[in-house]
Amino acid sequence: MAMNARRTGQLLETSAPLLFPGEQVELTSLASVGTVSVRKQALTAIVVGVLTLGMVMATVRPRAVYVVLTDQRILFFDANRGGRPGKLLMNMARAYVTATAAETTFLGLKVATRLTVHGQEGALKVEFPVQTRADGHLFAGALPVTH
Repeated sequence: MAMNARRTGQLLETSAPLLFPGEQVELTSLASVGTVSVRKQALTAIVVGVLTLGMVMATVRPRAVYVVLTDQRILFFDANRGGRPGKLLMNMARAYVTATAAETTFLGLKVATRLTVHGQEGALKVEFPVQTRADGHLFAGALPVTH
């Protein structure tokens, strides 16, 4: 199950003013970007538990984003503002980005890939949740493979 038509329309409407003349959208999807260490998750849970006397439990998770893959760029928009696409968070030129092969994670419910930008250290983890996991394979397959 992919994103619904209304949300896809909103995402296309948000990204349209940012597109170059002749640039074509190839894929729109919802994903989470980044990683959160086990240490940070545990520390957050302990601090919030102590401060609220165990009444509240907090979790930390990667940032939810909308992904727009065009024939020239990859655009990431904020997805935390009530579901509607928010501000542009990242803009990457496709010519400089490679991706690992899509891999199934968390009991087969999610699909993840890691993006590497030419000349930069480290990789950016992009994880597609169960409702958009098919898009994860399309996204990773549309980019050159990281060696």
